[in-house]
Amino acid sequence: MDNIIIASSYQERLAAWKQALNSFGNTTTIKDILITGGLDVLRDEVVRIKPQVLMFDFDLLGLDGLQVVVNLRRLCAESKIIIMASDIHEDLEWELVKAGMRGCCKTDIEPNHLAQVVSAVQNGELWIRRTLTGRLIDELGKTSSKIKTFHATLGLLNKLTQREYDIALRVGEGENNKQIAQACKITERTVKSHLTEIFLKLNVTDRLNLALVLAADNRIACANMDNKIKSGSRVNDMKPFGEKRNMSDRLIN
Repeated sequence: MDNIIIASSYQERLAAWKQALNSFGNTTTIKDILITGGLDVLRDEVVRIKPQVLMFDFDLLGLDGLQVVVNLRRLCAESKIIIMASDIHEDLEWELVKAGMRGCCKTDIEPNHLAQVVSAVQNGELWIRRTLTGRLIDELGKTSSKIKTFHATLGLLNKLTQREYDIALRVGEGENNKQIAQACKITERTVKSHLTEIFLKLNVTDRLNLALVLAADNRIACANMDNKIKSGSRVNDMKPFGEKRNMSDRLIN
């Protein structure tokens, strides 16, 4: 049984939308919510029902519209959001898509068209204006490029010597140069020298980006586990990666 929540501060809109969606028959439960105040009732129902589709008036979003969409998605990540709006600018519609919206259409849409929109979104499609297609393609291109660059950087970890990798791990754990020097029984000057070489090999510019690369490297879990076992610590005592990181340290300082 599919569940759909529709919400508006206008009773007539709710009635029209519900009538249009009755074409789904007994396989779908439609829960209509008349909003007369805040959005607490809507949030509670989203948590309780966990709808496949959440459709509501753009007017309900208020000034923090994008954040409202993000928060509703957090309550139930599986819910596909459709926003009904009289007229919104293309830039705002794009921002709503990035916030988690999956469909946008006019509040006075024809009943048979509304059922088509909901069905399409249920099946994983996007229902947005055609002019946003170019932006989607551009965004996918950027994401793909970032992923390729990131994976290429991960491959560069193999170029590190064992000493460099050990120091890189300690940077990822938040240790400063003095702590690293004491642990490795070397001078701080030598630590800085190693860090310079590490940054060059990985093509990163600071400790933050080095830590991000290490966080994605599946070797770090094994390395941390081995270090804890060797030091006699229990596995349950292990601190989360990055808990004590100080990212204000830049470069090799």
